Amino acid sequence: MVFRRQLQTPAGLHLGSGNRNRRKTVKIGAALIAAAVLAGCQGDEFIAGPNKAKLPVSASLKRKMSDQNMSSTSPIMIRIFKEESELEVWKQSRTGKYKLLEEFEICKWSGKLGPKFKEGDRQAPEGFYEITPALMNPNSSYHLAFNLGYPNKYDRSHGRTGSHLMVHGACSSRGCYAMTDEQVQDIYALARDSFKGGQRSFQVQAFPFRMTPENMARHRTSEHLDYWKMLKTGYDHFEISKTPPKVSVCEKKYVFDATALVEGVPFRASAKCPDYQVSPRIATAVASKQRKDDEKFQQLAARFDAREERQKRWDERSNRLAKTLGGGNDPEKTQTAVSEENVPAAVGQAEVAATEVVENTPAVSQKPGSTVETAFAPQEQSRGGAVSGFFKRWVPFGSKATDDASSVGPIATEVVPAVKP
Repeated sequence: MVFRRQLQTPAGLHLGSGNRNRRKTVKIGAALIAAAVLAGCQGDEFIAGPNKAKLPVSASLKRKMSDQNMSSTSPIMIRIFKEESELEVWKQSRTGKYKLLEEFEICKWSGKLGPKFKEGDRQAPEGFYEITPALMNPNSSYHLAFNLGYPNKYDRSHGRTGSHLMVHGACSSRGCYAMTDEQVQDIYALARDSFKGGQRSFQVQAFPFRMTPENMARHRTSEHLDYWKMLKTGYDHFEISKTPPKVSVCEKKYVFDATALVEGVPFRASAKCPDYQVSPRIATAVASKQRKDDEKFQQLAARFDAREERQKRWDERSNRLAKTLGGGNDPEKTQTAVSEENVPAAVGQAEVAATEVVENTPAVSQKPGSTVETAFAPQEQSRGGAVSGFFKRWVPFGSKATDDASSVGPIATEVVPAVKP
């Protein structure tokens, strides 16, 4: 490149000649490269000034709040779905019920489906977390952020470790849920305004996927299925009541909307659950929903199993035929060999017939006196009696909790120091 004495930029800036010219050119180039890198990381060109934590919510969200009869300072709740890469913000309307205000596409999240176990595994958490004002970070290096408070009482009772697990901007994740700067600007503002309105903490529910029978059936062979069954109970409580469930931990498990029968007796994460009860209205509705979900789960699981078995048999026959006809392990040669021998007609008709029989037959047939463990069945039943299948109806059981120094008090009052990402 030849530098002339006067180099005019598109902005009209004249640069001198010689070394000074070269130095300025290098600085400008470096600045442009840095800007490009930042834009690529953030996923947008949203820029906020030093008062970014004080900016109001966007005009579009203001209109939505007005349309849904919501106060700007009413409480919020957040749901996260890994597989769908979606973050929902629910907000309380003036009727007292929560309504879906906005759905954001998660820019990036770390790891795979399943909970976080230890520091450094780069796994985004799953579970129920309470965000207090102390966990909000207006000075985050990732635009704006709030700490999830991981590990919570449940996580600690299982010896899980980790820190700095955030929802933040900059579209960059190492165990966090990363949004674009523009998205986290609105999410942060909604949380900030809810605290101004008197909300002491807001709940974040982080799930592997939407907890439907279809999704549970697709992931029925996962090592995390028992954990997801437990999370689904909290998911169902919200689906029924449209208010965030009260979350407690005892016997190293989550319990939802539970009230101790003896006033003042706490739920301790690793200790025996105290005698407690759940509102009969909620318990009955949740149990009914779960029975229906359980039936659908079993039907879908049976179909998926049958389909996989048919596919397995077909693959085995294709491989044997390929070897016989000289196709080996080459898929293209296998297909050619099968076509030349005109095999698909007979085999394909048998497969279709098998499909029709399986999919038109009830998924589970249980003879009187026999026992069949459903796919959603818990490993053990509650001492106060249980509805069969995965969906337990929580009723009073147990005795007073024993001492446990691991945690005290409900999750909503727990404060975890905010840490900058």
